[in-house]
Amino acid sequence: MASHRQRRLLAFSGAVVLALTVAACGGTSEPTAEGKLDTPECAAYKDYTGIAGETVTIYSPIRDAEAGLLEDAWKAFADCTGVKIEYEGSGEFEAQLKVRVEGGDAPDLAFIPQPGLLEFFAKGGKLKAAGEKTKAMATQNFSPDWLKYGTVNGTLYGAPLGANVKSFVWYSPSLFKEKGWTVPGTWDEMIALSEKMVTAGIKPWCAGIGSQDATGWPATDWIEDVLLREQGPDVYDQWVTHAIPFNDPRIVSATDRVGSILKNEKYVNGGIGGVKSIATTTFQDGGLPVVQKKCGMHRQASFYANQWPKGTKVAEDGDAFAFYLPAIDPAKGKPVLGGGEFVGAFTDSPATQAVQTYLASADFANSRAKLNNWISANKGLDVANVSNPIDKVAVGILQDSGAVFRFDGSDLMPAAVGANSFWKGMTNWINGTDTKATLDFIEGTWPK
Repeated sequence: MASHRQRRLLAFSGAVVLALTVAACGGTSEPTAEGKLDTPECAAYKDYTGIAGETVTIYSPIRDAEAGLLEDAWKAFADCTGVKIEYEGSGEFEAQLKVRVEGGDAPDLAFIPQPGLLEFFAKGGKLKAAGEKTKAMATQNFSPDWLKYGTVNGTLYGAPLGANVKSFVWYSPSLFKEKGWTVPGTWDEMIALSEKMVTAGIKPWCAGIGSQDATGWPATDWIEDVLLREQGPDVYDQWVTHAIPFNDPRIVSATDRVGSILKNEKYVNGGIGGVKSIATTTFQDGGLPVVQKKCGMHRQASFYANQWPKGTKVAEDGDAFAFYLPAIDPAKGKPVLGGGEFVGAFTDSPATQAVQTYLASADFANSRAKLNNWISANKGLDVANVSNPIDKVAVGILQDSGAVFRFDGSDLMPAAVGANSFWKGMTNWINGTDTKATLDFIEGTWPK
């Protein structure tokens, strides 16, 4: 008779044999990560093989609740492929990314919102060129206008990710309905509407450019939007790169056109004060008179939807909505000013390249959009997956084949100008400095 110990050994041996037999016969044991790729729920990720068990680190300026939504958006990809994605968001991203890269502690991937910063790392030999699969995915899903901001000297380094649209004018649908006003489709119609508002006793525009150390930036957006509409993308590109001076006559013309609204006491600052009140009003408060029906229109980006008082219905039939800032010269296309992030790689392992490729896919764009408050210029993004009404409009603009997209100019300029003298110059301009003196001042600060 077998001893107690022998019986235990026999039972264990039998269990091992049974387990091996089940495995060999394709039993019902938990599949490996690679095996999951053959299941119906993982069909979308069948091309991302060979990365199970690998870890990819991502560093980004996106934090808090939005960071959690990003992780939720790529969870299915990670579960199916078996790759582990370690994400870190930081409020000091721009400064700390440089420190980490120089200190040999670079992340595998970084979500970089400034094309100038991406160029800095690419030219410094720190970023890896996008692999062929990433390049193909990005080319399939993004327009040349977007791809060029992730490209340095003809090589793609950063695939586009999220986006925002700045070319919006907010208004009160109920006020428009009450007064019989219609949303303007051209610049001239918008100015004619402004005059109607004056006649009705309502100042047509309200604005605020206060933003602590960054006071002035909303006025720079006005200049960029109008320059793009008045002079077209080629002149805009020349201005941003300083191929033409900051005080070029064409920049003077665009600035004066903005001044015909923002420095016009008849037009501003509805519900707040006169022209100079624009400089002392925060950008968060600048549009609030719209829902108070003390101001007709407020030019600000899609993200301003988060600034309306709690309970404000943002919809075409609600308390606040926005229309596209009209073109000035239709022959120059449909200009769109905006911003976004680019996924740059500091390592080129197969897992890093796979994650970079996936983030440029339509699958990721739709997965993230379904979670709300996020848009992308990805052509594969289904507008039906975007629930926020203003985001739906933004996606429609970004996907418009006639749209001419340009990145926020100040984000492309040297920091001494784009994040300093341009802001300060426009603040002084609002406070009374004339256009020539303002643009001469900014031109004088451009790095030699």
